[in-house]
Amino acid sequence: MPRRRPGQIRAGAPASHRTTGARPVIDGLSSRALSEIIRLEHTRNYLQPGDVSAAVGLWKDYVHQPERDLWHDYEWGNVHWYCCGNPLEARALLDTVMQAMSPRSARELRKIVSRSDAVWNLPSPPYDADGR
Repeated sequence: MPRRRPGQIRAGAPASHRTTGARPVIDGLSSRALSEIIRLEHTRNYLQPGDVSAAVGLWKDYVHQPERDLWHDYEWGNVHWYCCGNPLEARALLDTVMQAMSPRSARELRKIVSRSDAVWNLPSPPYDADGR
């Protein structure tokens, strides 16, 4: 009787050894910080799995928008925030998470968030094209 290939056996086996739930993907964080984020997302009632990585991505995408879009959001609000998430609330969530983390892991996350904060706090370019 011919034997089955290992790939065929693995394809038919149930995936019970795999974890279910969202794994945070945040570039620049150590595995220790990522595991602490996973633990916080499972133990805190204000967090769901994947919330922290979604908040980092939402904040990063928001601060890299053109200035006119940011001003429009400031003046009139943004109707898409109700379905897609409010980046200002995401930033507040990141502050809360950084306070709940250990100092070492919070320092790593703070370094990543501060890069986006630096873009947010850039001075406006002059309105004149010749710089007067």
